[in-house]
Amino acid sequence: MPRNILLFALALIVFAPSLLFALTLGDSVSTADVARTIGSRFSDSIAPPGGATDDIVWLLRIPRSLMAVVCGGGLAIVGVAMQALVRNPLAEPYILGISSGASAGASLFFLGLLPPIVSRAATLPVAAFLGGLLSVTVVYLIAREGPRLSVARLLLAGVAISALMGSITSVVTFASPDPDKIRTVLFWLLGSLGGSRWDLLAVPAASTLVGGFVLVGFSRQMDALLTGEEPARSLGVPVEGLKTILILIGALVTGTLVSATGVIGFIGLVIPHVVRLLIGVSHSRVIPLSFLLGGAFLLWSDTIARSIFPSQDLPVGVVTAIFGVPFFLALLRRSEYRFG
Repeated sequence: MPRNILLFALALIVFAPSLLFALTLGDSVSTADVARTIGSRFSDSIAPPGGATDDIVWLLRIPRSLMAVVCGGGLAIVGVAMQALVRNPLAEPYILGISSGASAGASLFFLGLLPPIVSRAATLPVAAFLGGLLSVTVVYLIAREGPRLSVARLLLAGVAISALMGSITSVVTFASPDPDKIRTVLFWLLGSLGGSRWDLLAVPAASTLVGGFVLVGFSRQMDALLTGEEPARSLGVPVEGLKTILILIGALVTGTLVSATGVIGFIGLVIPHVVRLLIGVSHSRVIPLSFLLGGAFLLWSDTIARSIFPSQDLPVGVVTAIFGVPFFLALLRRSEYRFG
């Protein structure tokens, strides 16, 4: 237990400076400017920094950094859920086709091919959720071999569905007569936090927090599921109901995140694996620590993405792929790795 407490403390120590560095990098924004900007929103006695600094920090930096925390943490906990579902460390939203399905659903609405239910802000996450849910359900059903899941089928089905959903997105995108909208969608599909705003933060944050609390509530059942479906049933775990919940949570969180930031891959693969190496496989500890490290990882990835080319933002999905793909290939080669 002391070791786990120490690891959580270290995670917070890494997380806090990461957030502060992301807020202060570039444009001569100091820590004092950040403190005064935040303080002025809560107290009239604190004066905001002069010039455009206040707007830069409050309207651009803080929403973008918070979106990175929400998105990175959310994708990490979905990776935990998917790996528990299929009992394999190679599973994650990007590889299982959830992200591609969500992007296909979102792009259909984004380009005007799906009618709004209430408003754009409300319908876009719904469209992404339904696309992600469809993708992961198809992948899961294809990977079943009777009562067991085939890892080979799982990976192949994930690749196939991702390619199919990517093709649908490409067709829809290039069918649009508006070239500016095409460029926007293509950049969005590579993953970007550049469009983060306060009004776009609520839905992803709410879905991630709800999904995280639900997963923590089912952590004991997820621990039992790692031993296999039959042993879990013998322990009283409603396996089919648990699998349904994990699929729904995965599609909900991924769908809302993709609708806000586009497709950002490999966080759900890298972070849960690192966390399990640090503290073991107990989900009551893996889920919260994965959220912290996932948020910090995406904060640093986004900081790198907007620092490489000072005049423009590199899509953050490119940076996470640069780190994630070698990790994924190394995990594939590490045949002695066992999950659970």
